[in-house]
Amino acid sequence: MSDLLRIEGLGKTYPGVVANADVSFAIRPGEIHALLGENGAGKSTLVKMIYGLVRPDTGRMTLHAQAYAPTEPRAARASGVAMVFQHFNLFEALTVAENVALGMENPPPMKTLSARIAQVSGDYGLPLDPARRVGDLSAGERQRVEIIRCLLQSPRLLIMDEPTSVLTPQEVAILFATLRKLAAEGVSILYISHKLEEIRSLCDGATILRRGRVVASCTPRDKTAGELAEMMVGSALSAPARQPGAKGDVALEVAGLSLASPIAFGTALKDIRFAVRKGEVLGIAGVAGNGQDELLLALSGELRTAPGMVRIGGKDAGALRPTQRRALGLVAAPEERLGHAAAPDMTLTENALLSGALRRGLLGRGGFLRWGQAKDFASEIIASFDVRTPGPGAAARSLSGGNLQKFVVGRELLQSPSVVVVNQPTWGVDASAAASIRQALLDRAAQGAAVVVISQDLDELLEISDSFAALNGGRLSAPRPAQGLTVEEIGLMMGGAHGMEVAHASA
Repeated sequence: MSDLLRIEGLGKTYPGVVANADVSFAIRPGEIHALLGENGAGKSTLVKMIYGLVRPDTGRMTLHAQAYAPTEPRAARASGVAMVFQHFNLFEALTVAENVALGMENPPPMKTLSARIAQVSGDYGLPLDPARRVGDLSAGERQRVEIIRCLLQSPRLLIMDEPTSVLTPQEVAILFATLRKLAAEGVSILYISHKLEEIRSLCDGATILRRGRVVASCTPRDKTAGELAEMMVGSALSAPARQPGAKGDVALEVAGLSLASPIAFGTALKDIRFAVRKGEVLGIAGVAGNGQDELLLALSGELRTAPGMVRIGGKDAGALRPTQRRALGLVAAPEERLGHAAAPDMTLTENALLSGALRRGLLGRGGFLRWGQAKDFASEIIASFDVRTPGPGAAARSLSGGNLQKFVVGRELLQSPSVVVVNQPTWGVDASAAASIRQALLDRAAQGAAVVVISQDLDELLEISDSFAALNGGRLSAPRPAQGLTVEEIGLMMGGAHGMEVAHASA
């Protein structure tokens, strides 16, 4: 069988950085092919060249045995290449059909398009109502919009970047059934994910990148997840280890937290209640759009609350701003790395200063900045969390997503906090970096901090949490011990089955 896509000697260099060097591999028709690599390995640059967002410096590509060199995504789509991005490109105020139309070169009349959306979404097990407004859809349903928009182009190659990062286990099963159906029809799929068990379950072949070069290829189902991770990073990985220790007094208490969302199409919080002790890790699961962002804003102080709703170390923090809450020992790392957690055009030194000035003593007398100490702090973060960057003078936007995530989490944890709140701490991060971040969170808890981890990665929550709760529609289930929970139970709780903890307890 001839290859659908063949890449030979592809290379791309940016000033001071070799993103890809002599990359060669092929994808057969109907093959689900994984592209694996740690953060900064060159995966994003490579798929951008395939999709026409970036032009290669060297090498060549062929598609259907014909020369293929797209100069823009429109040319790639015209050649039968489609891409579902990790970050959805949707307008929340528009309907499903209107969003799909915006992604088409020559959309048909809206009535015809709506009928086509309903037919295709039904055929592939991804039901969608074309008339629904995107702002009212769940994260899983929004991903369906992106996939259906691609399928209406009748692609021969579908590129998927971290497609399960916002899905429950039940939604992942539906997605995989759809991808297998597409592959059976001859569509090739280039699949990027850091979830290695998913790769083993779904993919027929895999190409592994390390520092921009192909270092291996394999059949994923013939390897363990550990072996795949070791191929990616070039060394053995160890699972995060918990240090035994007694739990202390309550460090963070939330009681009756109800709050309207300031975010367009956001989710209001409804009577949130929990308490976290010193040395305890509380894991909160939830699919994107169920109140995670609002919860972090309320805990960090970016949204102020009524008296008594949030207490830090026994002190009412409802009226306190983020800086004042940091003075009480609470640090927070939001999900959105670039723009919220870090200023894109500022250097890493400047970004270290933004949240570290108070806790690290980077402000001198009269409000003057101690730039030498700030640079040293940024360098400490880079070294401690293996942030791949030329140095503390690099702009935040120059880092890959995973490396920026390591920097942001490291910046908060190295301030010796007593309360840590993180949202999606390992989102888009490779196996090695994820293990490092999880270990750092466990270490911080072992040192006496109360840690709240909001995450969509269920394996992560089961690995590090002492207690667990699920967030759905702005409501939080009653926290329960994490030990003994299954991924299936958690998936149902994330979908709104909050009553199951009662049934479980009475069983």
